[in-house]
Amino acid sequence: MRFIPHAYQQYAIQHIETHKEAALFLDMGLGKTVIALSAIWDLAFDFFEVSKVLVVAPLRVARDTWPAEIEKWEHLKYMTYSVVVGTEEERRQALLKKALVYIINRENVDWLVSKSGVPFRFDMVVIDELSSFKSHTSKRFKSFLKVRPRIKRIVGLTGTPSGNGLMDLWAEFRLLDMGKRLGRYISHYREAFFEPDKRNQMMVFSYKPRPGAAKEIYQLIGDMTISMKSLDFLPMPKLIMNEVHVKLSPAERKVYDELRKKMALSIEGKEIDAANAAALSGKLLQMANGAVYDDDHKPIRIHDRKLDALEDLVEAANGKPILIAYWFKHDLARMKERLSIREIRSSKDITDWNEGKISVAAIHPASAGHGLNLQAGGSVLIWFGLTWSLELYQQTNARLWRQGQKHTVIIEHIVTEGTIDEQVMRALQSKNKTQEALIAAVKANLKGE
Repeated sequence: MRFIPHAYQQYAIQHIETHKEAALFLDMGLGKTVIALSAIWDLAFDFFEVSKVLVVAPLRVARDTWPAEIEKWEHLKYMTYSVVVGTEEERRQALLKKALVYIINRENVDWLVSKSGVPFRFDMVVIDELSSFKSHTSKRFKSFLKVRPRIKRIVGLTGTPSGNGLMDLWAEFRLLDMGKRLGRYISHYREAFFEPDKRNQMMVFSYKPRPGAAKEIYQLIGDMTISMKSLDFLPMPKLIMNEVHVKLSPAERKVYDELRKKMALSIEGKEIDAANAAALSGKLLQMANGAVYDDDHKPIRIHDRKLDALEDLVEAANGKPILIAYWFKHDLARMKERLSIREIRSSKDITDWNEGKISVAAIHPASAGHGLNLQAGGSVLIWFGLTWSLELYQQTNARLWRQGQKHTVIIEHIVTEGTIDEQVMRALQSKNKTQEALIAAVKANLKGE
């Protein structure tokens, strides 16, 4: 297929070519993969500045999306590439293969740097989904930081750079510019732009941006960063968001409340911080979905209200393909007891879905949220279980609501009334990117508010 870039795509390509350190915050559907590949081609064969490029991406995106994009476009037909996934020996052989572009999944960055035995000699790196490097304590971050000085050019791509707040930006830009803009140390960044928020005497549990911090941060990174939203450039399909509310019976409510109270008793007298709030919210979300894991990791069934609603929605679709987002394994197991569902996990699953061979499919946002093009297979997405992650929520929705979708996209959210589901929906709707909504919601639910 011939690539005729839109004006914004040409602008983005030139930005990469003229900036040795570049960040592109491109919304879903704007074509960030072909933009990066076109810039790589120009830098290699027009400017002779790069000869060996590493692309780091989520597993399925590395395995499926990047190779498919290279094969798709006519101007890239002579671009050589090697996909570094699979067993350790397969990955090592892929690294030894002669190519211009080497594509590896982010989980293997530490292996590549520390254990592969293959010298790190890439003169350009593209990080697809830069937000996956937001944790400065992760192995992938620390390993990549060791080799960062050897890299002449680096590009960070993402649609959601700070899904959990401005604090995320430090690690991302520490990798991109080695600390030139936001500082070399997280402590200095925190002191400069944030102030303590939730605390217990001398223990600080969370921070919030001080007044004016966001503007200052954006000014500091503005010279190397461009940001574009789909709605500003592309004719997007119509989007309809619905909520399907389910009610618990008195008996089911009693079971829910008893389990909720046990959680409250177990933390009596202790401050709820982000770590245990996340764990407790997971339990509450499981209960809202209809089951919860016990101490032996066996699911205790509480209710089938969401399953009943899901069954009604599938029936109402009258054969129209449906994609279901689930979060917990017991949710998928219980759904499969009711419906004929195929989980999207492999390349064949993706192909079959897009070819209309799957009527009801299930995806997990954490494994299928980024980069997968699923818009050809259907236009209805049902959230059976909700997530606090704004990034995963938006990315999962963007699998269907993107350029190329020919139908109105309908996104249904099944919400259990009187549970933490309601707080999660409010947080997602208000695009709350901090942990504060999670902690407040857990506290409210444990108190029965």
